[in-house]
Amino acid sequence: MYRGRIEKDFNIWVSKGMLDAKAASMMLAEYDARETVFSAGRVLLVLAAVLLSAAILLLVAANWEAIPRVLRVTGIVGLIWAFYLAAAFCLGRSFRGLGAALLVLATMTFGGAIALVGQMYHLSGDAADALLVWFAASCVAAVAFRSAALSVLCGFLAWAVFGQLVVENDASFEGNGYVYLIPLLIVIVIALVRYTNAGIARHLAYLLALAWLGWFYIELPEVWFAFLLFGAGLVAFLAVSLPISPIYRFAREAGAAPAFYSFALAVMGLAALHTEADGLGQEVGIGATTLAVALGGIAIAGRLNGAVRFLGYAVFAAETLYLASETLGSILGTSGFFLISGVVVALIAWLVIRLEKRLSVRTATEGSVS
Repeated sequence: MYRGRIEKDFNIWVSKGMLDAKAASMMLAEYDARETVFSAGRVLLVLAAVLLSAAILLLVAANWEAIPRVLRVTGIVGLIWAFYLAAAFCLGRSFRGLGAALLVLATMTFGGAIALVGQMYHLSGDAADALLVWFAASCVAAVAFRSAALSVLCGFLAWAVFGQLVVENDASFEGNGYVYLIPLLIVIVIALVRYTNAGIARHLAYLLALAWLGWFYIELPEVWFAFLLFGAGLVAFLAVSLPISPIYRFAREAGAAPAFYSFALAVMGLAALHTEADGLGQEVGIGATTLAVALGGIAIAGRLNGAVRFLGYAVFAAETLYLASETLGSILGTSGFFLISGVVVALIAWLVIRLEKRLSVRTATEGSVS
């Protein structure tokens, strides 16, 4: 998608004489040569590796009793080492796609081997323990091979650990001590993202952080914790979005994700406050705060961050309709509510159009000055 947009922009700039055709071609060639560029072939190779690992493990499991115990363990370990060595060979010969697929195949086989060996020797422990071991081994392999594909797999395994911990204990605090390890797993995944340049995996980490905090609020539905979520999200958003912040440059290097997910955390905190509101007065106060935060987010980061801008629009529209339904809609009835909703949506559309024009003019002005 991004590649198509820049190619379209280059063609427009070339046709207007703003960019040389040879320079545009060279820039596109340089972009296509990057290892981080999406490749359908590499994705299919990784999917094939996942399917092959599942087929191998199912084949072994189907004939488990017919294979001597020593041979079973030796075969599994040998298979894992064979895949890792083959991956190292392919990576050394610059076969990046095949090497990444073999790394995924080896690591998936390792995870299946944990389950099969544990069942064979009747080892104690639960699924969360096995997933943590699998996560740790995947992290070691990701660092050793500096593999972006394995970093993505680590992100999914961190989600699997969190899901298993919640399911095992019926989403309760009791007996769920491992769930406090989730922030550590998030930090590890983000570190792997920066080390291996695996851009997509950072979204898995940020989403897991939001999910963990959301689960925490479900377990501890207190007003102070809702305020804490809102305050932490707002402070983090300002820290990564305002140029005067000491971490602004570092956040910009990480792309649009830090500002968007911190803004989403603030919105989540406001949603939690809505559930804690008691009476129309508190709902209107929280609603007004939500509208102000939505517009403030658009004004601060919306010009350069499309994700924040669209989330701000969505929050502003949803909150406006909610306030209309809770106040005027409840007084005027269903037909009156739909009339008010139509007027509100029209006003929101007008406001969005004005903001978009203002932001585009500001961007064009700064571009001409620079």
